[in-house]
Amino acid sequence: MDSSGKEKEAIQLMAEADKKVKSSGSFLGGMFGGNQKVEEACEMYARAANMFKMAKNWSAAGNAFCQAARLHMQLQNKHDSATSYIDAGNAFKKADPQEAIKCLNAAIDIYTDMGRFTIAAKHHITIAEVYESELVDIEKAIAHYEQAADYYKGEESNSSANKCLLKVASYSAQLEQYQKAIEIYEQVGSNTMDNPLLKYSAKEYFFKASLCHFIVDELNAKLAVGKYEEMFPAFSDSRECKLLKKSRTVFIQVKEFDSISRLDQWLTTMLLRIKKTIQGDEGDLK
Repeated sequence: MDSSGKEKEAIQLMAEADKKVKSSGSFLGGMFGGNQKVEEACEMYARAANMFKMAKNWSAAGNAFCQAARLHMQLQNKHDSATSYIDAGNAFKKADPQEAIKCLNAAIDIYTDMGRFTIAAKHHITIAEVYESELVDIEKAIAHYEQAADYYKGEESNSSANKCLLKVASYSAQLEQYQKAIEIYEQVGSNTMDNPLLKYSAKEYFFKASLCHFIVDELNAKLAVGKYEEMFPAFSDSRECKLLKKSRTVFIQVKEFDSISRLDQWLTTMLLRIKKTIQGDEGDLK
């Protein structure tokens, strides 16, 4: 069957499901297997949703999954309701990001009510990614990464929490919220430096914290580098630390950084901001 045929069949199923829901709410319908009719309607909405997916009608698929989710909740099938809202969110992501977020939030509310915080955290990350890539609202992406980190911490999933916090730090620095970024990089650096498997990442986090410091204040940056060396002696021997302690002209020669750390967009942005700060200071001294 081609996609138009699938779509027609899905529309027919939706109409049949609507009839079952209406009849279940009538007096006689309620007396004679009302719940069973609702369960059957749930199944029909889900089948229709999958047919809409095959026809690549993502909005219709999302709406059908939402109908199923609401009926599952009516039947007190919380887990099935949350699952249907996630299916709806995944369909809407391809057509209507705002609707996708509404559905994912509805699922999160159910999961948190059930005490399933790890799953809720995972879906907060999905919402954050929609804000990052589809809606380009970094402030809202940050809020959802922070919420995910909180839930992961509460469940002792510290590695997952740190991944979310590092996203928050990266975006905070880009938004010139340097103190917030510094605090997170220091916190994650401290958490990882005593872990044999993760300690080599700590130098990267202290390096990034140092760069944020340099944008704000050169003297404080030098004090911070000294503090990181005391906290984590291995940082002293790193190429990052040695470069940070060279003369300020090294920041103007951005290429030297490329020899120790691939210049991704974040690092390039931070270095250019430091360069601008230094050149501004030099201009003030003239």
